[in-house]
Formats: sequence, C-alpha cells, structure tokens
Amino acid sequence: MDQVFKALSDGTRREMIERLTRGPASVGELAQPLSMSLPAVMQHLQVLEAGGLVRSEKAGRVRTCHLEPDGLRMAEDWLGEQRTGWEHRLDRLGGFLNSDEGKRS
Repeated sequence: MDQVFKALSDGTRREMIERLTRGPASVGELAQPLSMSLPAVMQHLQVLEAGGLVRSEKAGRVRTCHLEPDGLRMAEDWLGEQRTGWEHRLDRLGGFLNSDEGKRS
C-alpha cells in the first residue's frame, strides 16, 4: 500500500494515470504533454509499475502502458474505510453536541 501512495503522491504520475484511464498508451504518448525527458518519464513509469498501478509490455520498439485497476481499488478501499471511520466519529460528536449534556458544556 505504501508503494501505491508513493506513486500517487506525484502530480506527473497522477497525470499519467489520468491519461491511461482513457486506454493504453505508448511511453511516447504519455511523454508528449510532459515537459521532461524520456528517461525521466521512464523513471515515473517504474514507480507506477512498482506500485502496481501500471503494467507495460514491449512489442518491437514500442512500450505500451496499461492501467492496473486493482492497485487503484486497493487505495480506494483503504480510503473508504478511513472515511467511514471518520464519518462515524463525526456523527457521534454531532450527537453529543446536540444532546443536553453537550449543550451544558
């Protein structure tokens, strides 16, 4: 899970993920809108692959990248659990503040 959040912590990598939500793309296509060298793009892709968010395959001279939804689902599930816990705590706090005891404090 740490690798997933490390991969998502960078705006460039999130931009690459966003692009891949529209379908597979070559490294060149991913690099095109970015103002960085191809080796720098490859480093970002390595982080995304290590996090299980992207997989790539090479056919001839072209490396094509694909989104791996399971990695994103893992992050989404964890965030959902955290959100549920916090919503429960906030509901309890709201109930306390609206109670007679909370109004006396």
